[in-house]
Amino acid sequence: QVQLVESGGGLVQPGGSLRLSCAASGSIFRVNVMGWYRQAPGKQRELVAAITSGGSANYADSAKGRFTISRDNAKNTVYLQMNRLKPEDTAVYYCNADIRTLVVGGLDAWGQGTLVTVSS
Repeated sequence: QVQLVESGGGLVQPGGSLRLSCAASGSIFRVNVMGWYRQAPGKQRELVAAITSGGSANYADSAKGRFTISRDNAKNTVYLQMNRLKPEDTAVYYCNADIRTLVVGGLDAWGQGTLVTVSS
């Protein structure tokens, strides 16, 4: 039993900032790669950023220079700091984690999504 709980979404003006948080809980032995995806209406879900347990991160081209992904391994939590937001960043953002559970084994877990709306 593993769940990802997201928070931090909302309405922000262009150029503004938001920080998303995602905490994994349940029968967790270890959380490996964690990442953020987003999906806009009518579009395919896309990777925004991902980070390994050691802190190595990569980003979509659209996020480079504006977004920063980080994590707190002790809290099984991943963050996405989003700066200089643009209207095209508007989407539902989903947390994802590759998790080693205590009993079942490997699990690819997803949060239920948090809506980010960038509009004036």
